[in-house]
Amino acid sequence: MGICRISPTAGITALGLTAMLLTAGAPATANAGAAAVSAVAATTASTAVCQSAKHPVIAARMSRRILAALRGRSSAVGLAVDDRVNGITCKLHPHWHFDSASVVKVTILSALLRKLQQEHRGLTAAQRALATKMIEVSDNDAASDLWNETGRTALQHFLNLAGMTETQLGPGGYWGLTQITAHDELTLLKLLTSKNSVLTTASRDYVLGLMAKVVSYERWGVPAGAPTDVTVHVKNGWLPQPTHGWRINSIGSFSGAGHDYMIVVLSMDNPTMAYGVDTVQDVAEVINHGLNPDAKAVFPPAAPNPTWGKPDEQIPGAG
Repeated sequence: MGICRISPTAGITALGLTAMLLTAGAPATANAGAAAVSAVAATTASTAVCQSAKHPVIAARMSRRILAALRGRSSAVGLAVDDRVNGITCKLHPHWHFDSASVVKVTILSALLRKLQQEHRGLTAAQRALATKMIEVSDNDAASDLWNETGRTALQHFLNLAGMTETQLGPGGYWGLTQITAHDELTLLKLLTSKNSVLTTASRDYVLGLMAKVVSYERWGVPAGAPTDVTVHVKNGWLPQPTHGWRINSIGSFSGAGHDYMIVVLSMDNPTMAYGVDTVQDVAEVINHGLNPDAKAVFPPAAPNPTWGKPDEQIPGAG
């Protein structure tokens, strides 16, 4: 699961569509490939990825270790972190655009709930069943159904209300090719984890509740290295494309036991799914350890799963 459903009769190749989207929506730096990423990383090494007025030493150490974890890797990475308790934030290429893959499913559900709030209606039993499948097992048919039920107007209205101004909805039914940034995904997580006028507490709790129940074999990514006493709300996405390799994305919030933080790691230019997962988890381990240096037990990085690298629906034109 986790790959967007693209019909062979769509009348446009994935290669052409991807080229169009990346040209129109992604900064040129995000498309320059591994060589440019290495150059940018070298330049960035002298700047602070993480900042904190309360814990400047910890932030500086995290900055160095995040850059070290990415050194030598071909992956192009955008990340964003916000720890409300410790006052630590991290940003690395937060405005680069990436194909969303299945992380957009959180946005789909949030937009549907906002639409129903305005109509003074709740989810039907059928919609609840689809939402559960879409988030917990990353079912693509369920995502397509709810994308269509919500509609582009309501989806865009939610993005506007949420302040996710950098997100560009995928054309037609291509929800997995929605263009996202680490900045906007962190904005979404902040919305889901704090009281606001866009989503009711019940709606927010519903989304987070499903994210906390994602099946074990899809709980890789940002949970790596997190303390075992936290509640992890996660959603991942994985998408192979003929240009810029695998898109491997992971977003999550961490709560309970005195914790309240969010991590977003988006990536592309990964030669394989496993390579991209390693990239995301190497960074996540640094972040989780930096924010929780005294944790006695932590979530280990996910081991390769037999389903990795084997999308159930291959996008036409993808290798």
